[in-house]
Amino acid sequence: MRSHNTRLVLLPATVMSSLLLLAACGGSDGNSSTNASTPPAPPPDQQFVDSAPVPDVPAFVDNIATNQRNDARFATLDTNAGVRLVSRFLDLWHPLTEIVDAGVTASAVGSFPAITPSAWTGLPNDGTPGGTMLNPTVLNQNIQFAINETTNRTQAQADAAYFDDRRGKGFSVTDGMGPLTGPWRAAAQQTTTITSIPANATTVLFNDTGNNIGVGSASNATFGKMVDLLSAMGNNASTEPAKRFYKYARPYRWSTSVIVDPTLVPAEATDASTDGGYISGHEAEAMRDAVTMAYCVPERGPEMISRGLELGENRILAGMHSPLDVIAGRMFAYAAAVANLNDPANASLKTAACQQARTALMAATNTTPATFFAFAHSQPVSADRFADFATNKAASNRRMTFGFAQIESTDAPPVVPKGAEVLLENRYPYLSPAQRRVVIKTTEFPSGFPVMDDAEGYGRMDMFAALNGYGQFNGNVTISMDATQGGFSANDTWQNDISGTGKLTLAGSGTLQLAGNNSYSGGSQVTGGTLQAGSATAFGTGDVFIGAGSVAISASSPVKTSGKFTLLPGTTLEMDVNGAGGGQLNVGGQLTFAKSTLHVKFANGFTPKVGDTIPLISGGVGNQQFSTITVDGFKASAVYSSGTVSVHIDS
Repeated sequence: MRSHNTRLVLLPATVMSSLLLLAACGGSDGNSSTNASTPPAPPPDQQFVDSAPVPDVPAFVDNIATNQRNDARFATLDTNAGVRLVSRFLDLWHPLTEIVDAGVTASAVGSFPAITPSAWTGLPNDGTPGGTMLNPTVLNQNIQFAINETTNRTQAQADAAYFDDRRGKGFSVTDGMGPLTGPWRAAAQQTTTITSIPANATTVLFNDTGNNIGVGSASNATFGKMVDLLSAMGNNASTEPAKRFYKYARPYRWSTSVIVDPTLVPAEATDASTDGGYISGHEAEAMRDAVTMAYCVPERGPEMISRGLELGENRILAGMHSPLDVIAGRMFAYAAAVANLNDPANASLKTAACQQARTALMAATNTTPATFFAFAHSQPVSADRFADFATNKAASNRRMTFGFAQIESTDAPPVVPKGAEVLLENRYPYLSPAQRRVVIKTTEFPSGFPVMDDAEGYGRMDMFAALNGYGQFNGNVTISMDATQGGFSANDTWQNDISGTGKLTLAGSGTLQLAGNNSYSGGSQVTGGTLQAGSATAFGTGDVFIGAGSVAISASSPVKTSGKFTLLPGTTLEMDVNGAGGGQLNVGGQLTFAKSTLHVKFANGFTPKVGDTIPLISGGVGNQQFSTITVDGFKASAVYSSGTVSVHIDS
């Protein structure tokens, strides 16, 4: 039946032990109880707003142009930004020479001396000097990890490693787009010639003669700008200067126990002296493409980061790289993307590229801004291996460190690179640049892991987490969403587990769902829009105060709050009941809701029967009543009894 509003009726004690029933009669009669206790005050302000200052060190975003090979001006740690970015490797390994000179010849320029090729052979076990292990424990673990992975890999892993090695990296990572993969590849006009595993890998080297990222705007009017942007992200982004500075061999050259995938043996470089392992060029390029795609299509942002991280591990499974190679490649990818997205020369291109990508993908999938996110997540795990958030999160955490233990201070403060907030500007259009920096800050990995404690903060950046909301609330966190802007400004979900002592305030008109296992203690206040509980602990441990707008209870199990829960007159409490505890609210502190509205919906296919009584709220109700109750599809009565609120389905 169609929905009805209800009004309050006080029945005699002989009818239902003094229970208050709300009969479905088509609206409020204005006689809601006025005897409820005075509403408590909102959670107190924290007196400060968190920030993430730019570190006072030379910034890669300002110096990416120095990342050059064959140029005497940019051949040292001090003069080459790319070499400097991943320089914490020098805590573990001292290369034969600290100069970009492996296979490099360069003329003198002014006061910068000429470069002659290093004596490094690239073969660590041939008896010639190759460098010095400064931390043998970590470096031995680095190679042992590669031994373990290549020894124990499955055939499916070997096949995936082959494709990620031989195909264009841009083509490979697009399968992280899930339901959007086909539309993306078609719009970009991407091609690959690597479509099968070679039958005779010992004699045939299969190289991809496809077009990698696709066709640019010169001959692709509908998607070419997006392809142009992917290309532009490679400006000054070569990993060769770092490889030729650090002069650290690939794992299979360190140990014959590292088993290179047989299909890839023909791809082994014949000149080891110019084929350093640190850092991984495949991971740097693939993750750079993945980050750029996440930038323009943030609806698949976490999944694209997952795909980039997966490709990095596939380099280890292939036998071609060690974990430290891959970690540094990831760092380099983030830095190159940040620098090129901040380059004024790319300002108009990145805007046009993202608009073009979204327009083309929505047209190809017959979606709108309101339905695009749902379509992008419409496939099951059997069709989209990145469909499960928990699986992605666990894999992301593991691939950030590959099992290395922390070897330095574990509690160094977070550091956010200059300009890194650009990576999140499309993901969080409702946040300020300063707030986006704080998102990165509060989702960073702890300090102390090998090579990850670079001075700028790229090593600890956890982009998977950063694309899933804040990680901590420190001080006052005020979010203002404008639903008229559509997309994430209208409806967003933060899946991280949010800690901290800060307070969240939601303003505006959008809906923000908190879906993590949250423990923040400063409380939640709504001055506009809808704050939605998508998990049992969504609201942390503080008070919840709805001064305007609404709050929605949509978790699959009962939502519990340990503090006060306040709904001022005129606000709305929505409860999405699933018949298994979902949509219920248990309040540990003072509960205030007089003269507010209750709206009951039914979720996940649950449909109650006439005569059912559905529990909604527990926690000490007192002499209070909602002014209006709507139960979708039914006439219903509200039951207030023994500190609980329920609805009885009348018809």
